[in-house]
Amino acid sequence: MKEPKRPREKLAENDDLIKRSMRARSRDMSEASLGIEERSMKIIESEIGAHGYSTLEWNTVRRVIHATADFDFAIPDKNRIIFSTNAIDMAFEAFKKRRCIVVDVDMVLSGINKKSVAKIGTRVISNISNHELIKVSKSENKTRSALAMRFSSQEIDGGIVAIGNAPTALYEVINMIREGAVRPSLVIGIPVGFVSASESKLELSKTNAEFITNIGRKGGSPVASSIINALMLLYINRNKIV
Repeated sequence: MKEPKRPREKLAENDDLIKRSMRARSRDMSEASLGIEERSMKIIESEIGAHGYSTLEWNTVRRVIHATADFDFAIPDKNRIIFSTNAIDMAFEAFKKRRCIVVDVDMVLSGINKKSVAKIGTRVISNISNHELIKVSKSENKTRSALAMRFSSQEIDGGIVAIGNAPTALYEVINMIREGAVRPSLVIGIPVGFVSASESKLELSKTNAEFITNIGRKGGSPVASSIINALMLLYINRNKIV
């Protein structure tokens, strides 16, 4: 027979339930969904062990692992995510100024948390399906994803770029930075693929831009959107935005 819970134990349990309920409401989640997420994060923590990231960096990387179930994004000599010195600070500064987030494809756009975007008061821009861009792409034989970066140059300047699909888009942003055409607050360059994905990430790390990238071929739209979501959530929690 189980012993009845003591008053203090009941109060602690009730307090935990209230806090969980408040966290769920603030994230626009059911308590069941929040519970699954919390359990998942604990599993990630238990399996990864020592990782060498700062607290804010780890919160970002952990959300990528949660989205992909791929621990390689935290492991050196595999596909480890890399942060430039001021990457997260510059993301927060861009959020504070309500700068735009420019993405390379609609799949990244669809994975970004719209409630967090609204709380911060920013906008997410995807020009990949712009009709004028499609015409230019055909006439000039250039990829739509690369042209989308040129079409978004005004929003990129001072904003955040998140590239999860197209190395050509990342190369175009790198060229724009080196030309002095734009100065983004942060470039999240994490395209996936076998052609130019690894090389474009290496080139990004050689620029003077603040960046979040990774080693190797892995990446993708879910990775890019989960990084944005993690940064937004960190900013919202830090500034107690409701």
